[in-house]
Amino acid sequence: MLYPKNLEDKIGFDSVRELVKSHCSSTLGTAYVDKMNFSDDFSLISKLLAQTEEFRKILVQEESFPSAHYIDVNAHLDKAKIPGTFLTEEEFHELQLSLDTIFRCLKFFKEDEEDAYPELKKLGDFISLDPNLLKSIGRIIDEKGHMRNNASKDLQDIRRMLQSEQVRLRKVLDQILRQARQQGFTPEDASLTVRGGRMVIPVLAEYKRRIKGFIHDESATGQTVYLEPAEVLEINNEIRDLEYRERREIVRILISLTDEVRPHIRALKSAYNFLGMIDFIRAKARFGLRFDASCPSLEKKSLLEWHMARHPLLQMSLEQQGRKIVPLTVKLDDEQRILIISGPNAGGKSVCLKTVALLQYMLQCGMLVPMADHSRAGIFKNIFIDIGDEQSLENDLSTYSSHLTNMDYFLKFTDRRSLILIDEFGTGTEPQFGGAIAEAILEQLNALQTFGIITTHYTNLKQFANEAPGVVNGAMRFDAEKLEPLFQLEIGKPGSSFALEIAQKIGLPQQVLERAKEHIGVEKVEFDKMLSELETEKNKFQSLNQDLNAKEKRLTTLSKEYEELKAYIDGQRKQLINEAKREAQTLLRDTNQRIEATIRSIKENKAEKEATRTARKELEELKTQLQPVKVAPTRTETLEREEGEIREGDAIRVKDNGALGEVIQIKGKQAEILIGSLKSNIKLKRLEKVSRKSLKKVLPETKSYSAASMDLNKKLVDFSTNLDIRGKRAEEALPTLENFVDDASMFGMQELRIIHGKGNGILREIVRDYLHRHERVAQVQDEHVERGGAGVTIVRLR
Repeated sequence: MLYPKNLEDKIGFDSVRELVKSHCSSTLGTAYVDKMNFSDDFSLISKLLAQTEEFRKILVQEESFPSAHYIDVNAHLDKAKIPGTFLTEEEFHELQLSLDTIFRCLKFFKEDEEDAYPELKKLGDFISLDPNLLKSIGRIIDEKGHMRNNASKDLQDIRRMLQSEQVRLRKVLDQILRQARQQGFTPEDASLTVRGGRMVIPVLAEYKRRIKGFIHDESATGQTVYLEPAEVLEINNEIRDLEYRERREIVRILISLTDEVRPHIRALKSAYNFLGMIDFIRAKARFGLRFDASCPSLEKKSLLEWHMARHPLLQMSLEQQGRKIVPLTVKLDDEQRILIISGPNAGGKSVCLKTVALLQYMLQCGMLVPMADHSRAGIFKNIFIDIGDEQSLENDLSTYSSHLTNMDYFLKFTDRRSLILIDEFGTGTEPQFGGAIAEAILEQLNALQTFGIITTHYTNLKQFANEAPGVVNGAMRFDAEKLEPLFQLEIGKPGSSFALEIAQKIGLPQQVLERAKEHIGVEKVEFDKMLSELETEKNKFQSLNQDLNAKEKRLTTLSKEYEELKAYIDGQRKQLINEAKREAQTLLRDTNQRIEATIRSIKENKAEKEATRTARKELEELKTQLQPVKVAPTRTETLEREEGEIREGDAIRVKDNGALGEVIQIKGKQAEILIGSLKSNIKLKRLEKVSRKSLKKVLPETKSYSAASMDLNKKLVDFSTNLDIRGKRAEEALPTLENFVDDASMFGMQELRIIHGKGNGILREIVRDYLHRHERVAQVQDEHVERGGAGVTIVRLR
């Protein structure tokens, strides 16, 4: 049950419906959008949401799904039902294109081996179409929507004769026109033309009797007539006769083809219902993508637990103004069924109410909703709203009377499966009485265990919500210092209207404000002041909490970096110690051998001074060599990766050699990068995006090259323009070849030499095929016969 009747208009769903229609490709889809309505059937809603979510994934992940020719041909099928009628070539062409789309959709779901789209797949389970029907149409109608010449033997003969006669006609007329032009009978720019379906020549009016023939038309000025020479009369008659014969044959073929289609009309109607459903679900998925909508966890009970919820129409409006929407987080469950929202005017109370109304309605119409995907949502049987002024001249009802009429309806029909949404509860009459009546109604609604959101300024309703179980206060956040709304909903405490503070900011005289406080009463002023001070304290502590969270996040990041650095240093230390031990063992062995050799030399020379001096000198040199080398301390920085698409200006790292640089330009799947002072082109898939902040630590702006850049220079020095892939399998050779050509291109090489051998020629064919498709390759040819011939490929790069 929905109340009032114009609920869709009041909450803006009519505008949402139009937006969904704009994403449809044909009237097939828009017809289903018009049928989209509210449901409380949990199974149906779950199925509709699953279908839309599956299609959202298709739009994001799949490129092969048919996206064109969603054509509504139901009128053509109705026409074809009648025996003796026939579809035109254009109508058959539309049938042909749309049928092909249907078959491709069915094929897509049939080939879904992973069963990723089960609900969408079910839509086509009952579609039974004869594929020969599409083939039959294709034999008659070509891809441009015209009847093929070979649609029948007679048509082929007729068109052959027609073409022959038209050629003969043009030759004769060209000769006559040439002669007439030489004699000055025609305008200077005269050429053959057609009048009344017959080919004629333009002749100056004063010479029209010089050429025998029939005048079919004249120019607007009367200076030129269009004349059919007597010599081509018979040819034109023959052409006209052949055209009549061609038309009769075309009609005969179309009647025959329509007769062939007629038995399939019932199956075709069902297939086009399927195509319309696909168009409709795709439109809902497109709408979902437009607003970053998701499918919350659906539960079979009354529940609202939404995170980051956004009103799509408001979001779209703010985007046009260059502003961002503030998301809404709201919760209604068995413990807090009714939310009383208070706060200043223009603070977002009504927007909050309309957001809940619209998104819940969209959800129960089977649409994805703009909110975080970890949100939870329930199903309501009834949605009742009381939003805006509803004066009725016919029933002589004032605004307040209209509100009371709505409340009477709510009290009669609401229950725990209902969602009520009331804006500015109790306003429109004397505040003292309005507040009392509103509190009594709220008490009764709470007793009926209904769910709802109510906005108000009445203090007694805030106090009721603070005391009554099942009812909870909520406030629209407000910057008490700047007196500006924050459009954030906070559940758990009431909000102040900030009426006195706003009046003071506007500039009302102080004595007026003091008198207003006296009229209000000390208790109410103090209560509102307390709420105002509480909001100020809330803002203050929230700011402090944000700073604390930022510092905690920074501390966590530093701690993580420290742990990573410590693990790296420990690993390096162990590795260096092991290497040092191995080197020490080798050095010790060599040293002992040298010492023993020196001692032996001294003994053999019987301690001769010169020999001893030489031996001692060698030992001193050995001692010098064994002195430890002083190593300058190095600084290790952590280079952070970043997620997302690589764009111009991003900092990057080359995956396979670690070189660091910056993207200058994106060209399709290639990127032009700057590494130090070296420009090069490289495939995007070989790059990874890194944090520019961490890059500056590793690559200071005062230096042209990082250590990784130096490694790249070393790789350039070591790079060979010869590549030998003999004996490799194709799956091994191709990646090696790709990296070889990319590196050569990056290093600015002009000529490469690839050795693949002759063999069966398979490796050569793979190499040539890849090179011919590479955009940087200018020329490919065999090596000289004396240096390898067909077993070696010479490549010249642009």
